[in-house]
Order: sequence, then C-alpha cells, then structure tokens
Amino acid sequence: MAERVIEVDGIELCTESFGDPADPPVLLIMGLGASMLWWEEGFCRMLAAGGRFVIRYDHRDTGRSVTYGPGRPEYTGADLVADAARVLTAHEIPAAHVVGVSAGGAFAQLLALDHADRVRSLVLISTSPAVPAVPAVPDVPAVPDVPAGDGLPPDLPADLPPPTEEFVRFVSAARVDRSDVESVIEHEVAYAGVLAGGRRPFDEAAARVLVRRDVERAHDVGAASHHDVLTDGTVPQAPLSSIAVPTLVIHGSADPMFPLRHGEALAERIPGARLLVLADAGHGVDRADWETVAAAILDHTV
Repeated sequence: MAERVIEVDGIELCTESFGDPADPPVLLIMGLGASMLWWEEGFCRMLAAGGRFVIRYDHRDTGRSVTYGPGRPEYTGADLVADAARVLTAHEIPAAHVVGVSAGGAFAQLLALDHADRVRSLVLISTSPAVPAVPAVPDVPAVPDVPAGDGLPPDLPADLPPPTEEFVRFVSAARVDRSDVESVIEHEVAYAGVLAGGRRPFDEAAARVLVRRDVERAHDVGAASHHDVLTDGTVPQAPLSSIAVPTLVIHGSADPMFPLRHGEALAERIPGARLLVLADAGHGVDRADWETVAAAILDHTV
C-alpha cells in the first residue's frame, strides 16, 4: 500500500501498511535515527501474507515524517514512545501487537508500561531493558553520531556487558559529514557491516542499495542526528516485571551492540517472556533470518 502521512496532536508521521486491515494489527517500531525502510518491505509482506495487518512508520526527523531545524530537538524520547500510540490512533486501532528492534524495542517496552491498553503483545528484537531492575528513571537509549540510529545507552546496567570492542572502536572513530550524501552513505554502510556481528557474510551491495534509498528519500538526511541528543522526557517508573502482555525476546548471539546477555535479562525480567536466540546473528533483522523471525512473530501474535 502507498505511504500515508498521518497527523495526530499536530505531529505529522509518515506511515505505510501492508495486508488486510481486518487482520490482527502489528506495529513495527524501528531504532533511533532509522526510518521505516529498515523494516524491509519483503519482511513486512511476509508478515502480511501470514494474516497480519502490518504498519511501519518513520520516526520524527527520519524519512518523510516531520523534520525539525538545526539545533536541539523539540521533542523527547518519551514523545517518540507516544508517537507509536499516535500511529495506532490515526489508523483507528485500539491496540496492536508491537514489535520493536534496538531502541525501538526500548520504546516498545515503555509503551507497554505507559500505554498498556494499546499493546496486545510485545516482540523485542536486539534490544536491552529500558528500565533498570530496581525502579528508577531510565535513560532512553541515546546515539553517538552513528547512522541508521539504534542507540548506545550512555549508562548500561552494571550486570549487563558493554558493546564489543570493535563496535566501540567504530563509533569512537566514526566521522561523517551529514551535509554530504555520499559521506553519509559510506558511513552507514560501514556501520551496517559492524552491526552484522562478523560471524556471517555481510551483503555490502544490498546494504548500499538500502542505505542510498533511505538517504535519498529523507526530507533532511542530517536531521536524524537530533536523536543523538534526545532527553528522556517523562518516562514510566514501573519495573519490567509489571508488563503483563505476552512477550517474545529475539536476540542474535553475535550482537555487537547489545551482547546476548541483554536479551536474556529481558526474558528474565518480563513475566512469562520467551527467548529466541538467532545463532551467529548480529544486531537487527538479517535477511537470512526473515523466515525464522516472521514465523516466530506470527506464532506469537495469534
């Protein structure tokens, strides 16, 4: 189906849906700095073919959603969480199965805590607990100046391992001129390679096609850097143990940003959660895992 720009509470967000609106709804939430294109169309159509009404959308300052001028963003991480509920409202969906990857998985957790009536179930991919084991105000994952978002939390819990040395070296050394399209593309392709985890072949050509399409589609390719400096806003105080919806955690064993222990911790802290480990998978949803991940989501969202 064609893209659709919705407006709720004065916020314009670009969305796209797949499948029959009469089928159970599945809302896909991407990571920080990343547009909805990173939920690739082929994967969305797999879910739709399985009898789900699938919605993906661009975060603010990505793709064709509202874009803000240079400077600090006029919104917070909590606003991005609320945007997920806004997308459902615009599509006249009371509640949906919510699937989030990376920081999108953190947003999905916060949505289930703060807007529980909008969430039928959770699927959390390549992510980490959004709130600490002991209730406190959490840090919404923030991004150093890296492309395609998927932030690195500034203060990881002491009981969870840090990102890999290779990931940290890349982020620390990364330089990109966001006013130069080719510089952004080269940087994002290299970053995608690091996120792949190094245990599987990396399809650089496919990544380059996706990155170029994403960059050329955006209103302002530099605007995604606003996600680097987001403040938390007002976030839930409740612990993950208060999440009451069925939850599936999916995590790659070679995730360089959030090592596997992060996924294990999520599954332990959310009551009744199940963990699916993808052998040798990195961060995100690799095409090689589409069938496995799609089947798991369809089974979970009956």
